[in-house]
Amino acid sequence: MEILIISGLSGGGKSKAASFLEDIGFYIVDNMPAAMILKFAEFCAGGNGRYGRVALVYDVRTADTFTELFEVLDTLKAKGVCRMLFLDASPETIIKRYKETRRRHPLRDSADSLEAAVRWERELMEPVKDRADVVIDTSNRSTAQLRNELLARFGGEGEKGGMTVSVSSFGFKYGLPLEADLVFDVRFMPNPFYIEELRHRTGLDQPVSDYVFSFQRNQDFLARLKDLIGFTLPLYAEEGKTGLVIAVGCTGGHHRSVAVAHALTEYIRGQGYHVLENHRDMERES
Repeated sequence: MEILIISGLSGGGKSKAASFLEDIGFYIVDNMPAAMILKFAEFCAGGNGRYGRVALVYDVRTADTFTELFEVLDTLKAKGVCRMLFLDASPETIIKRYKETRRRHPLRDSADSLEAAVRWERELMEPVKDRADVVIDTSNRSTAQLRNELLARFGGEGEKGGMTVSVSSFGFKYGLPLEADLVFDVRFMPNPFYIEELRHRTGLDQPVSDYVFSFQRNQDFLARLKDLIGFTLPLYAEEGKTGLVIAVGCTGGHHRSVAVAHALTEYIRGQGYHVLENHRDMERES
């Protein structure tokens, strides 16, 4: 079991951090009082792995003092199951963010101005920051940079870029997949449909795949396609994209597109990405 406590300044990026952590498999609980954390940890431990990675968001509104939080941290750290992340930002950055969103700072009613509220919270949260295992200053980080930082620190093995790639085959005569980010047309390839013994098979069958890739130009196309995808996937991940849909189409979606999509899926999986394979029209009657 892994428990991550997310704390930090209001406007520092806790909500965004929680969203990104949720994308990589954390179960998120917002604004949990320290008094409940140990009980919740016991509940998670008995969940048969369902709550194996939990992130709890904790901020200045949760308690008058941090004594109880620190006691909880000591208890959980002694068991080796807890870390704390603190999201920081400069006062100028936080004030700008509040002005842009027009949200109200949680300490504004008790302070003479927004600036006073921001600086007061910074003083209040300093002991929590000092106890954090990881401190990230989001002042000059873009959303994508924050996501990549969190992925690097808290992502599991095999979560390359934190991005899921979906590879789908389809038939053009049934329309383009609406969710596709990249579309490749392989109708230039010789069609196995016109080979009697291959007509009622699909691109997942070895004889069809062997036929498709028996042509040098098709092998060359696949090699160039792999080069393109291998080059662009890290760039998409770097920009914070969490899902990419690649669609490969032929006329009916039975043979050529299926064979190419399957080969491309195997290549992407070999590069360390989480990849899903789907053949939208493969089971349709010709």
